[in-house]
Amino acid sequence: MSNENKQNKTSKISDFVNQKIVPPIMKFVNTKGVKAMTDGMVSALPFIIIGSVFLIFANFPVPAVSHFFAKTGWSVFFNQAYNTTFGFTSIWAVVGIAYTYVKNEGLEDALPAGLTGLSSFFLLQNLQVDNPLNTALKSGITDVAGNVTMKASMVEQSIHQLPQAVQHFITSPVTNVLNITFQGGQGMIAALIIGLLVGWGYAYMIKHNWKITLPEQVPAGVSRQFTAMIPTGVILTISMLIYAAFKTFMHTDLLTWIYKVLQIPLQGMSDSFWGALLIAFAVTFFWFFGVHGGLIVGGIAGIFLLPNTVANAHLYQTGKLTLANGAHIVTNEFYNNIINLTGSGITIGLLIFTLVAAKSTQMKSMGKLETVPAIFNINEPFLFGMPMVLNPWLALPFFFVPVVVAALTYGAVYFGILPPLNGVAAPWTTPIIISGFFIGGWKWAVWQAIILVISTLMYWPFARRYDKYLMNQELANEKQEETAKEA
Repeated sequence: MSNENKQNKTSKISDFVNQKIVPPIMKFVNTKGVKAMTDGMVSALPFIIIGSVFLIFANFPVPAVSHFFAKTGWSVFFNQAYNTTFGFTSIWAVVGIAYTYVKNEGLEDALPAGLTGLSSFFLLQNLQVDNPLNTALKSGITDVAGNVTMKASMVEQSIHQLPQAVQHFITSPVTNVLNITFQGGQGMIAALIIGLLVGWGYAYMIKHNWKITLPEQVPAGVSRQFTAMIPTGVILTISMLIYAAFKTFMHTDLLTWIYKVLQIPLQGMSDSFWGALLIAFAVTFFWFFGVHGGLIVGGIAGIFLLPNTVANAHLYQTGKLTLANGAHIVTNEFYNNIINLTGSGITIGLLIFTLVAAKSTQMKSMGKLETVPAIFNINEPFLFGMPMVLNPWLALPFFFVPVVVAALTYGAVYFGILPPLNGVAAPWTTPIIISGFFIGGWKWAVWQAIILVISTLMYWPFARRYDKYLMNQELANEKQEETAKEA
């Protein structure tokens, strides 16, 4: 097939994608709800990153240092900081989403909506935790280091010697407390739903004047609180009735129901082998046609991958990070630091070719331009300057390097070659190898180095052909210029 035919075929496919596929997807991405979710969840980002630092120190990868922190009691302090930052991800999400929804509706005072969302989130969950003795009856009593100091059989025998009324009292749930589990990953989907509904309901009522308006002489700060009173009262009353219905008729709470019915299946889909391949392919597919694949895929997939990250972080904190204990393979860091390593399409292999073997002026100059950004996983110079967009010469590796890497990575974790990712949230700009060490230890750092080799091997033959094509074009242009000068 000639170059001209290739370009024509690519142009037809591009027109079809841009006219038939991209518009409905962008329409969905730009809906009020999705924008509120993606923008609102950014509120949690500082706490996730800072909490990740505390998580690293609480479970330091160097045994001698970790033992020192545990012996001196610093691990307890680090865990406290982690629990109240990273561990409260759902709280930050519900506040951020309700606030962002109302803000995007053009209403100036959106903070009351965020606080109403938080209050509703707490109201709709059972404020209790299982009695620690129930856990002790199954696994025994352990000390801070996790060593069993009293076997389960001994605990059970000791409790059974007490009167029945006392047994019931000391094994009953502990009430009037927050279940930290639902403030983190397990409550994420509920936080998204509650945040959206509260944001929508609050904005609707304010826009339809469901509010108390005070005279102009009343200070603005006081007047704003009265403005929020009716919408907040309506939303919290409805939340109370929902809580009562679930408690009375289903003997559960809304957050537990959402977790079992919605979140577990959704996390299962995002955490599957085919889910990983679809995410990997979709990013470069959209980029190839000039649409920001990271924005579209990251905005949608992140909603389901972030709970996976939080769940893994909790397992890592408690020393139970294994697939058998429910650890997830595909997390937000799988997306940021593996599928998109060194940028969409994992173009590090193409960069290596441009620096080592490229002969055309265009590829060599683009390689020099991309070198520094690639360190921080930014490859826009390649996407638009090489270009990768609508480039049939580099389309196959651009599409399939992330897919191959996703498949191999998933398999490596599934078969125990790599441990599950530990939930530490390394920013997507963290350089290769360093990010691998943070998100999973030295094995993941080595794996990122292997990904570099995979990318190079897959890009090399296609890059060499493209380089030869560019060289021929450059030589032809030079001859035309020389001929023009002689004429």
